[in-house]
Formats: sequence, C-alpha cells, structure tokens
Amino acid sequence: MAFGAGTGFRAADAGTVRGEQKEAACECWFTSTGKLTPLMLKVKDEDGEIRVIKEITVHSREMKRYAGSPSLEFDCTLRLGEQEVRAMLIYYMTQSRWVLNFR
Repeated sequence: MAFGAGTGFRAADAGTVRGEQKEAACECWFTSTGKLTPLMLKVKDEDGEIRVIKEITVHSREMKRYAGSPSLEFDCTLRLGEQEVRAMLIYYMTQSRWVLNFR
C-alpha cells in the first residue's frame, strides 16, 4: 500500500508523566455503575514513614494512555496536616499500580 497505509497503526497516547512521583497504596470504592472513587491513600514520606491521607477532593478524572498503557488520572487536592496540595493520582490499569504525581 502507498505510504504504509493500514500498517503499524498505533493509537496516540498522552506521552509521559512529569513531576515528582511517589508510589502509593489506595483504598477505593466502586459505584454500582463501575465508577472508581479513591477514599484513602498511603504514601512514604522523605523520612521513610508511611503517611495516611484521608481527605481527598477529586476535581476531575480522565482516561489516558502513557506509553500505550491505559490509565485513569484523577486531578485532586489532598489535605496534608494543615496544608492542601494539588496532585494527580494515577492508576495504571494493566499493572494495578497507583502513583501520586505532585505538581
């Protein structure tokens, strides 16, 4: 075929994730329609201690692909002590892995 039409087609993806990333454990709730909602996070801090984050405000959620891998990305605000931090919580579906990406 001319110009390689129909060969090697790959879907576009969102590129790579930027910023400081931390592995996270996430407790979730699924609605009856299958909508995923994060309830609580556990993340290691700089001192190696595990911090629990229970106050999560989700502003939006979006399906994306990073390097071809499907993921669900949550734009959220996390309450850490007295301060609020904006972060992206990303769930890599094929790896069953959660990552917090601080801005």
